[in-house]
Amino acid sequence: MSNSITVPSLWDDAKAAALDEPGLLLYRSNLLGADLRITNFGGGNTSAKVAMPDPLTGDQVDVLWVKGSGGDIGSMKLDGFATLYMDKLESLKGLYKSLDQEDAMVHALNHCTYNLNPRAPSIDTCLHGYVPYAHVDHVHSDAVIAIAASKDQVRLTQEIFGKEMGYLPWQRPGIDLGIKLGEMAKANPELVGVVLGSHGLFTWGHTAKECYDTTLRIINKAAVWLDRNREKPAFKGEKVQSLSDGDRRAAALRLLPEIRGRISKHERKIGHFVDSPEVMEFVNSNQLEALAPLGTSCPDHFLRTKIRPLIVPHDADAAALDKLIDGYRADYAAYYERCKHTDSPAIRDPNAVIYLVPRVGMLSFAKDKATARIAAEFYVNAINVMRGASGVSAYQGLPEQEAFNIEYWLLEEAKLSRMPKPKSLAGRVAFITGGAGGIGSAIASKLLSEGACVVLADIDQASLDEVTAGFGKTYGKDNIRGVKMDVTSEDAVIAAMNETALAFGGVDIVVNNAGITLAAAVEDTTLDLWNKNMSILGTGYFLVGREGYRLLKRQSLGGSMIFICSKNAVAASPGASAYCSVKAAELHLARCMALEGAPHGIRVNAVNPDAVLRGSKIWQGPWRQQRAASLKITEDDLEEHYRKRSLLQRSVFPEDIAEGVYFFASDVSNKSTGNFLNIDAGNAASFTR
Repeated sequence: MSNSITVPSLWDDAKAAALDEPGLLLYRSNLLGADLRITNFGGGNTSAKVAMPDPLTGDQVDVLWVKGSGGDIGSMKLDGFATLYMDKLESLKGLYKSLDQEDAMVHALNHCTYNLNPRAPSIDTCLHGYVPYAHVDHVHSDAVIAIAASKDQVRLTQEIFGKEMGYLPWQRPGIDLGIKLGEMAKANPELVGVVLGSHGLFTWGHTAKECYDTTLRIINKAAVWLDRNREKPAFKGEKVQSLSDGDRRAAALRLLPEIRGRISKHERKIGHFVDSPEVMEFVNSNQLEALAPLGTSCPDHFLRTKIRPLIVPHDADAAALDKLIDGYRADYAAYYERCKHTDSPAIRDPNAVIYLVPRVGMLSFAKDKATARIAAEFYVNAINVMRGASGVSAYQGLPEQEAFNIEYWLLEEAKLSRMPKPKSLAGRVAFITGGAGGIGSAIASKLLSEGACVVLADIDQASLDEVTAGFGKTYGKDNIRGVKMDVTSEDAVIAAMNETALAFGGVDIVVNNAGITLAAAVEDTTLDLWNKNMSILGTGYFLVGREGYRLLKRQSLGGSMIFICSKNAVAASPGASAYCSVKAAELHLARCMALEGAPHGIRVNAVNPDAVLRGSKIWQGPWRQQRAASLKITEDDLEEHYRKRSLLQRSVFPEDIAEGVYFFASDVSNKSTGNFLNIDAGNAASFTR
């Protein structure tokens, strides 16, 4: 079997031997969730029926361990499983009379909870509980869904799997489907699983390893059969050719901010770009126009990618984008009106999630980077399903009314209502120069903690890599990027801003922070020293400000630019004429940009720190020595000197500057532009005037 088609077993008998039954369930779950060919992020669920002591009586009772609502089997821990008394779960069958009780039965699952476990059970709980086997897997394998989503799904299930696999037609998950699944398994002991029409795969076994092996064997059997029998070339061949790598990138760079600006008026969106081989095969194909409007079949795919994608020509101009996006919104509103029930939740965001661009690739947009990336992964799964189904039969998506019933299911709405409120900078993208330094990294940490995606730009590659990796561990790799950049190079600044747009779809917050401090008395200031200050602190701030401004303006979403200036921008110091002069220029540049940006909702403000010694790179070199010499004190006495000099007698730290930046970056200051905020613990000479 080809490794590119089949899924290898990762089971380690030695590791498994040391695990108890819940541990084996977790081990199996993590293995299955580690491969997107087996199931999507957050998709599928696993279970085991385990003998446990009753917390009240001490008697042994059968307990169903099953993945809880909203979890991900690939990354979950033991606390991600719901636990339910099997006897109480069985008793629900006596209460169930008709389909209109489905939602009530899901709520009744809470009364079956074992040991006061707070993890909410999912809607698939009964499907696991009523199968008369100790171990059950439910996954969304591309290969199996391709069969389940084909017009000939019943015939293909029988032809490929024979008598070892059953088939159940599409039905929304719940107690009724669970009862049917359990009865089929009991009546047909030769079965090792069931294909659920338009949905996915259920498999089972007496042991954790047997269940795992069966799941992989069925998936691989389907994958090999499809590969041997499907029509080639896929999707009836190529209709248009891909652009070159550079031209695809250029097209994505043009479209991402344009689309983001149009769909983020009410809720900021983060973008993601994919031009993988499977995406290019689909968007360039003869069947794109026929298959894409059908939407996806698997409910998990659908919930992540919406009713259908939007096809966008690679050369669409502003007028064409307006027409396409407005048309999609109108179509979505019409779909809502056609399908809504009297108790349906209000219409949600009517914008597309997936944008298919022939010759270029796929764009996806969501409220955060991880969700945008995962939506794209789900649509790649959907592409794989369409390839398989259309290659051996005819692909069919989920019926429109069924799709609506899933999307606007009251239980799904309740799940959404339990989600934590978005943080203040959710959906925002920040670009920070000098991002690997003390002040820059403190700013990044603050903005990341408030939900922003952050691009760190710095000339020091080693420090940049270290800081970026650290933030990736703390805030998630999706939310942070590092880019090496020399602020004095126009090409480098343009490239870095392009990287930001390509990674996240655009920018909302631009922090001009990169700095240097070289001091000398006027008569000792060389032209080289003067030019170095002007180049980094003057030209650098101009280039970053200009490119950030251009991108903000293209999006038409407004935005915030913050210049990290200095107390020296308003109060001169002896022995630092070059530094003081260019800091004053930075402040005035910010004011000039505030004037031009105001009609576009682009705010430009400045933060003026003073004597931020801890963690600051500029205080680790000659500046520290020069300041100490100028003040006739030792370097070790500098921090105490500046603390005592301040009116409040307090030291200023990078985190203090970060708070000031956050104030200007957030909507709290949305009526402030052209201002500066001193964060210096009080310096009378630099009072605002």
